[in-house]
Amino acid sequence: MAGRVVAITGAFGILGQAVAKAAAAQGYRLALIDFAQAPPAGSPAGDDVLVLGGVDLTDTVQAGAAMDAVADRFDGIDVLLNIAGGFTWETLQDGSIGSWPAMHRLNVLTAANASRAAVPHLKRSAAGRIVNVGSAAALKAGLGMGAYAAAKAGVHSLTQALAEELKGDGVTVNAVLPSIIDTPTNRADMPDADFAAWVAPDDLATVMLFLASEEARAVTGALMPVTGRV
Repeated sequence: MAGRVVAITGAFGILGQAVAKAAAAQGYRLALIDFAQAPPAGSPAGDDVLVLGGVDLTDTVQAGAAMDAVADRFDGIDVLLNIAGGFTWETLQDGSIGSWPAMHRLNVLTAANASRAAVPHLKRSAAGRIVNVGSAAALKAGLGMGAYAAAKAGVHSLTQALAEELKGDGVTVNAVLPSIIDTPTNRADMPDADFAAWVAPDDLATVMLFLASEEARAVTGALMPVTGRV
C-alpha cells in the first residue's frame, strides 16, 4: 500500500496529526486538509505532502476544489479519512438549540461533502477506501451529549448507506467509534479522570489505517468500536 494517496480532513488536529504521521511512516502520499490556515509544527512535510489550509468542508464547492486539487497533484486519490468534526457538551434545557444544526454541519456535512467529492476519484483507484470517525457516544448518549451524539449517529448512517452505494465499485466505507480520546483538551476538561483508560490518538490511527489497507478489503459498512478501557 506504500505510495497510495491519502486525503485526511481535520488533518491539523490532534487525531489528524497522529494519523498523518503514521501514514507518512507507512509510505503514503498525503493531502492534509483543514479549516485552519496552517498545520502545527512537526506536521509531515515534503514532496509527498500537499497542505490545504483554510478549507471549509461544509461548503460543497470548497470540498470539491480540495479533492480535485489532491487528485491533480498526485494523479488520483486512494483513501479518504474523514476526521474533521466538532464537539459540544451542553444540556438541552440550558444549551443553545443552534448547537444541533452546528454539530450536524461540522460532523455529518463535512464528511458527506468530502466523500461526495472524493468518490469519483476513489472509484478509479484499485482499492478505494473511506474511513469516517463516528463515536461510541452515538450508541448511547450520556448527559449533555445530545447534539453531538445525534450528529455522530448521522455519520454512522452515512457510513452504512455509502458502503451499500459503493459495494460494486471496489470502494469500502467504514467508521471507527472512539470513546474519549486522550487529548490535551480532554485532560484539561476532566483532570481527575484515568487518562490511561482513554483511547490514545496513535492507537486510533492504527485502526483507521488498517481499515484503509488492502488487508481490510473484505470489511465495509462496519462501525468499529475503539473504546480503550472506558
